[in-house]
Amino acid sequence: MMRSNVWSGIDMLPNIKHEKITGRRLGVITNPTGLTSDFRSSIEVIAGLPESELTALFACEHGLRGQLQAGKHVDDEVDPVFGVPVYSLYGSRRKPDADMLKNVDTVIFDIQDLGVRFYTYLTTLLNVMEACAEQGKSLLVLDRPNPLGGERCEGGLLQPGYESMVGGWQIPISTGMTIGEFARMANDLRGTGCDLDVIQLEGWTRDMVYTDTGLPWVPPSPNIPTMDTVRLYSGTCFFEGTNLSEGRGTTRPFEWIGAPWVNGEELAKAFNAYGLPGVFAHSMYMTPTFSKHQGEGCGGVMLFVTNPGEVEAVRTGLVLLNLVSRMYPDQFQWLTPPEGRNRYFIDLLTGSEDVRRHIHEEAGLQRIVAEWGKDAERWRMMRAPYLLYGGRRKV
Repeated sequence: MMRSNVWSGIDMLPNIKHEKITGRRLGVITNPTGLTSDFRSSIEVIAGLPESELTALFACEHGLRGQLQAGKHVDDEVDPVFGVPVYSLYGSRRKPDADMLKNVDTVIFDIQDLGVRFYTYLTTLLNVMEACAEQGKSLLVLDRPNPLGGERCEGGLLQPGYESMVGGWQIPISTGMTIGEFARMANDLRGTGCDLDVIQLEGWTRDMVYTDTGLPWVPPSPNIPTMDTVRLYSGTCFFEGTNLSEGRGTTRPFEWIGAPWVNGEELAKAFNAYGLPGVFAHSMYMTPTFSKHQGEGCGGVMLFVTNPGEVEAVRTGLVLLNLVSRMYPDQFQWLTPPEGRNRYFIDLLTGSEDVRRHIHEEAGLQRIVAEWGKDAERWRMMRAPYLLYGGRRKV
């Protein structure tokens, strides 16, 4: 049996008596990452709590059991194991309404996040906080580690007017916060007024990445299988807004990017010339089995994380965007907005029009990197009052 150095919120919950649990009807927002250190599901643990009743479950993107690919709508259902309704928060409704919460006193949120702005679980949490405040319900966040640790903040702040499911608030791309810390900060600075509490981690410090915790790793979504995927995702996800494959449909999503017209050797050489810390590009040819360029042989690059503590994923993604837009000007395209919408997806991912309009210029790349660095430092100061955990492990 795996032995952990860290205990998550769900590990701590059965051992405490909490006013938001005792005598309450409970609704749970979770997915396959809702797991204890000894491999029990959060739903099972919460359903077994004495003096309370599980009355509802809520499903985010990818579904309650993580079975759906990105962007697929989740349907309401009745859970076959626990016999309670499962309400979708990733369909026609993205926020719980009064009917969904009528038999709930306390909502419990237990999902392993990546601490990345465009990973939709953060936006779902913001929506749930608003709903709880509006409907007079309590919210209990069961904290989990930030997989990248609690010290790395990267990327520019999302600009007003660019809010969406992939960016629900004016935050940087990588927050450097746990989900519980983020909830406390958002509740205060957004003026949400949610009756919020956080069940804190035990044994976690800010210098710990996920592999230091001893906790079981469950992919938080179908295309985040490994820790190297996590380490690169906050930069390579930019390619979702382009006509290049971001690796969906291959065995290395977000670690490989490519297209039929990319020369992998040339792109790898150009990328490696930047000498970015902690990452190395190698030519790799793949044929996606679904999503962009399905069934087509594609040239591209595989990104190898050579030093996890040094890799700057957001900068890595910006450099790659700059290179492919300059090396393949006749083939490279931004995905255009769907009918009825006026925002390019890349603008929603990056938080403004700046990247789309200027990343093809070397001066534009350098300016964006510098400005985003300043934004990240500003965020680091903003978040300081809301941090729950110290910086270093005791030796």
